[in-house]
Amino acid sequence: MQVPPLLSVKDLHVSFGKVKAVRGISFDVQPGEVVCIVGESGSGKSVTARALMGLLEDGAVSSGEILLRGSPIKNDDSPRMNRIRGRDIAMIFQEPLTALNPAMRVGHQIAEMILNHTDVSRRDAQAQAVSLLDRVGIRDAKERANAYPHELSGGMRQRVMIACACAANPGLIIADEPTTALDVTIQAQVLDLLFKMQRDLGSSLLFVTHDLGVVAEIADRVVVLYKGELIEQGPVEKIFSAADHPYTRALIKAAPDINLPRSPLRRFPSVDTEAIFNPPSDDTKKKQRPPARAKHSHAMDRTRPLDLPALLEVRDLRRSFTLGRGLLKGPRRKLHAVDGVSLTIARGTTTALIGESGSGKTTLGRCIAQLDRPTSGSTYFAGQDTTVLRGAPLLRFRRHVQTIFQDPYASLNPRRPIGEAITDGLAIHGLADQKERDTRARGLLQRVGLSPEDALRYPHQFSGGQRQRIAIARALALDPEFIIADEAVSALDVSVRAQVLNLLIELQEERGLSFLFITHDLSTVRQFANRIAIMQNGRIVEEAPTEEIFTSPRHPYTRDLLSAVPRLFPDPGTRLRQRYL
Repeated sequence: MQVPPLLSVKDLHVSFGKVKAVRGISFDVQPGEVVCIVGESGSGKSVTARALMGLLEDGAVSSGEILLRGSPIKNDDSPRMNRIRGRDIAMIFQEPLTALNPAMRVGHQIAEMILNHTDVSRRDAQAQAVSLLDRVGIRDAKERANAYPHELSGGMRQRVMIACACAANPGLIIADEPTTALDVTIQAQVLDLLFKMQRDLGSSLLFVTHDLGVVAEIADRVVVLYKGELIEQGPVEKIFSAADHPYTRALIKAAPDINLPRSPLRRFPSVDTEAIFNPPSDDTKKKQRPPARAKHSHAMDRTRPLDLPALLEVRDLRRSFTLGRGLLKGPRRKLHAVDGVSLTIARGTTTALIGESGSGKTTLGRCIAQLDRPTSGSTYFAGQDTTVLRGAPLLRFRRHVQTIFQDPYASLNPRRPIGEAITDGLAIHGLADQKERDTRARGLLQRVGLSPEDALRYPHQFSGGQRQRIAIARALALDPEFIIADEAVSALDVSVRAQVLNLLIELQEERGLSFLFITHDLSTVRQFANRIAIMQNGRIVEEAPTEEIFTSPRHPYTRDLLSAVPRLFPDPGTRLRQRYL
């Protein structure tokens, strides 16, 4: 006898005015199954996930059927739906800073979920909240439970969201890019945690992601979307070995593979959707000329030895914070977020900074950009000590050093069109009039893969990946010499990530740009960075040329990071999912 599906989606359509975000998709999720939804940014993945929770925004028009254990899901706030959300079906959102209450401590937010759906005392709920924080990999859980969302790193906030979703033991967990902000070791822990829950509770997992390495490791079945349409679905083995649709095959080909050795002068492959869905005629092909070969500088040749002058020097930098007493009340203590870091970045090169969430990467980047003041130590940019800058000299410094922030939604003003956000720096520094700024904004949007007309739209009207491209355009507006990219491509699908990385490489060649590339994506940095610095507990534990890190890692933590990276084509017997079948 065939078991009925836990979740059944039938001919789902979702529109926002004239925009058709989801167009007639159908799929099922069986009890205990892991289904991954993949596709490019803007393909309708997150809209589908919100529709399944009944959380579509006002103005959305939907049709079709969504059935959870045979009962329809409605897009409303009825008592029935409020009981379903959290208890029967829970969601891990893509952007935790916008999903968490900024005025509540994170431990209380998790405890609130437990109190709403279970019959326990407040004291027990608080203790369970601390236990959940510990289970999802947050160190010093008692102290961190007393923190507000803005006091945690992006990766820590995502783990808090996962703890909230798991609090009431739901039968179906919808995970919308839940590991995007996490380093590979914590990502493995989180996936391991989700699978343990699935095994213990018999729950199902609908996993929305652009990371095809994760898909290859965890999925039972894969659903591929493009511009709101279902392109292909099937068992994970079939999709990765013999996909039917050329778009699916192109996505897999463009995914970064950590096992691919470094090669000089290499561009990242992208997905040519225009050629796939609107192939040129034979006459058009004859008229097309082959592209001119690009001229490459030493900055692009990732295998060439570098002997370039230092642009940035970090000398024994330290940044400490005093923590609160914690949800369960403990003594105050100091957290050494950056603990004696020294680092040199040559002009025209890229250094990747890699480490687990909370290791101090973002704090180090903020200190370098002078967005935060170090406790001690110094940073030198082009030979000048930047830690002593104030007023006009500090403003001039910031024209040359720009940051691409980890959370693009939090860094964009929701009340202003993104064209204005992109060119704010030009206005502040008096570098262009309004007409020139408008032209510059439209050109930058086009260069990062968006439409020039998007300049008039607002941040909430874009997907997470599109907002990240807007943040990159804003960082480029002032033609800086040095860019601190804090997880700049973590929210992007493989095609757009390739486009953005190729853009950064081209800019580096044209202008001699230097990058501090903060990331957890080891597969990407193998082809992108000249050097890699590994950071753990506020310290640099290993630094070396990129290929040396991959072929001869010296520190145990580095070896742990490399071993935890999801493989695009894993051995079937070693797949993470295989351990829980």
